Amino acid sequence: MAARAAPVGDDRGPRGRHGARASFVLALVVLTVALVIGSGVTSSAAPSAAQRAAALDTQIRCPSCEDISVAQSSASSAIAVRREVASLAAAGESDRAIEQRLVAQYGPSILLSPPDSGLSSLVWLVPLVAGILALAALGAFFWRRSRSWRRLRAEGPEAAGVPEVGV
Repeated sequence: MAARAAPVGDDRGPRGRHGARASFVLALVVLTVALVIGSGVTSSAAPSAAQRAAALDTQIRCPSCEDISVAQSSASSAIAVRREVASLAAAGESDRAIEQRLVAQYGPSILLSPPDSGLSSLVWLVPLVAGILALAALGAFFWRRSRSWRRLRAEGPEAAGVPEVGV
């Protein structure tokens, strides 16, 4: 049995494809490990009260501003909310309890992200469904187009109304 020759211009040799695949897999593994280490997933230390307060400040809307967080605002109402969040976090309140307390004081619009329940969950669901439907419609369009192209190629140029050019 004769060995298959590599295509002309392919200087990778018989093991070239496997080597390329192995180096791609190795690059993915290195990238994954770097992302896991860099993200801090492996650190076991709990965030301090100041870190929790800073994270919450980015998720809470400034009461007197439009669409910016209390962390970004220098308004007096934002400073008051930041102080309240810091004191509640230092007192040991959970993030959820702090958010609920602020919602009770200022209303649900104090949170920059919409709640995950009720009618406002449609804010997240509708774009997801619309995206899936758009991808399905695009896939169906290209699938039908490829079928018609294959059919036209199989019928030949005379079926498409193109005159045959003699040589």
